[in-house]
Amino acid sequence: MCGIIGYIGPRDATSIIFEGLRRLEYRGYDSAGIAILNGDRIYAERAVGKLSNLAARLPALREAVAADPQLLQTGIGHTRWATHGGVTEYNTHPHFSANHCLAVVHNGIVENYAELKQELQSEGVSFVSETDTEVIVHLVDSYVRAGMSFEEAARQALRSLKGSNAVVIMSVRDPGTLITARLGNAGGIVIGLGDGEMFVASDATGIVEHTRRVLFLDDGEMALVRLNDLRIMRLDGRPVAKTTHLIPWDPVSAEKGEFRHFMQKEIAEQARAVVDTLRGRVNFDTGEVVLESLTLDANVPHHIHTVACGTSFYAGLIGKFLLEQIARVRTEVDYGSEFRYRDPLLSPDDVVLGITQSGETADTLAAMSEGRRKGARVWAVVNAVGSQAERLADGFISMRAGPEIGVASTKAFTTSVVDQYLLACAVAQQQARSGLLPDDAPDPFALARELVHAPSLVSHVLEPTPVFEELANRFHDREHFLYLGRGLNYPVALEGALKLKEISYIHAEGYPAGEMKHGPIALIDEQMPVVCIAVRDAVHDKMLSQVQQVKARGGTVIAVATEGDDQIAAAADYVIWVPPAPPLLTPLVTVIPLQRLAYHLALRRGCDVDQPRNLAKSVTVE
Repeated sequence: MCGIIGYIGPRDATSIIFEGLRRLEYRGYDSAGIAILNGDRIYAERAVGKLSNLAARLPALREAVAADPQLLQTGIGHTRWATHGGVTEYNTHPHFSANHCLAVVHNGIVENYAELKQELQSEGVSFVSETDTEVIVHLVDSYVRAGMSFEEAARQALRSLKGSNAVVIMSVRDPGTLITARLGNAGGIVIGLGDGEMFVASDATGIVEHTRRVLFLDDGEMALVRLNDLRIMRLDGRPVAKTTHLIPWDPVSAEKGEFRHFMQKEIAEQARAVVDTLRGRVNFDTGEVVLESLTLDANVPHHIHTVACGTSFYAGLIGKFLLEQIARVRTEVDYGSEFRYRDPLLSPDDVVLGITQSGETADTLAAMSEGRRKGARVWAVVNAVGSQAERLADGFISMRAGPEIGVASTKAFTTSVVDQYLLACAVAQQQARSGLLPDDAPDPFALARELVHAPSLVSHVLEPTPVFEELANRFHDREHFLYLGRGLNYPVALEGALKLKEISYIHAEGYPAGEMKHGPIALIDEQMPVVCIAVRDAVHDKMLSQVQQVKARGGTVIAVATEGDDQIAAAADYVIWVPPAPPLLTPLVTVIPLQRLAYHLALRRGCDVDQPRNLAKSVTVE
């Protein structure tokens, strides 16, 4: 959730770290700070609120650092999202040892911090913050004062921590060195290999402006980062060989460009993202699907357990329809936060499928780990290259959405739906080759060929139309919305309601349309807009009936309907038109109008679209 940037090199560390933090703003934060090691002193500035508050203090930091110029500068920065202690300057990272010779930034939660704090206080250590993070720096300092080297002191301290944590530490005793570690699933640690300089970050977005060559730390790994001596090891000291990754996008991809908001840009990028997701995976002549990082054999799964959170959970619900209808594989969908606590029944013939944009969602990673512990195979649908989910899985499918900066996920939803469609086709095709595909299953090769239409369908629903501004002007003052859908479009209704809640702060509920009469119908009156996904599909007549029931009770209907549907046009108050689509591809054309509706309503209400209150992009703590 929090953002980390570290730098070693000859340039102005203050500027590099601050700009890195700015690129990580999308992760969500409530305070920020920077510390620079220059000579034998650590200089620091911290501020609560937006980065602009920290920026106002940076001239003083630069002046202090310039007073003792060195060829090499070492620094760390952090954007904090409070977990322990309030939003105050003394709780803001970095945190320091009593002699100000050590500084630390940290993501995650030290689960045994109370116990460690009590031990340190019994030894005479005074604490100046309410955070669990401060325990780390005092613990390292206690080992240094006992005669250990900086490296060994950091190792011993890190081995004492319980919970999922990502840490970066620097010391005046070892200038030109950053020690960083990843413990559990508290967010990534990325080490960037620059030209005569080194970088550390919680997300490659923060450093891709300077280098695209990166290494990723795994759980239980620690790194000593120096200009000419990068060493990665386990916490017991055993060396670890790592692979260098080339980030497949450039800094321009992480900028808004011509768009007002990242969310707006990312909505517009969905056709491109779908093309990238399909590229090289489907032979549109034969319909054969090849998933480059997920090998299927004759032992196709008997049962798939999809685990995910938020938007990815709703994408997983669509995947359930796809996997069951195309591959005839029984599929259940669980919230990652609940899966491991219900003692799920798993076997070696099962697959646990994690869906996560960031690849770092703690609850999803924990659910995937539970699947492995119980003997199931583990697969992932993931966007972030080199992420923990990707490395944890036996096989994975990359969303290829590119960097998604807006907190409210958009293109990761559509690409993960396409990925699950590809997975369903690939599993069914393997069954067909083995003679195991049920007779009542559709032709998976023909269904794969239908994906050729997906990019143009998405492009169609991205075309400019005044309907969204009209709806925003009409309904921006409403406080409640109801979203209805059936079949494949019931999860789309859930996702549409979530988008509205996330960025406009309007209370919204998604419901299966057939359940409306079992409770929600009591809420309908002239003040309750009801969004009905009523495209021409197998349940079109059922949805038309739901629209008429809403109208009979004085409700206002906003319909998402197939172009040329005169019945819906006559029954609804407002219509958002979408093109005809193959039945299993309809979510791609129905979800984007709901993204655009939420965006325009939030804009009209004056909300912070990219950084909605109380939310963070990557939820790396439970």
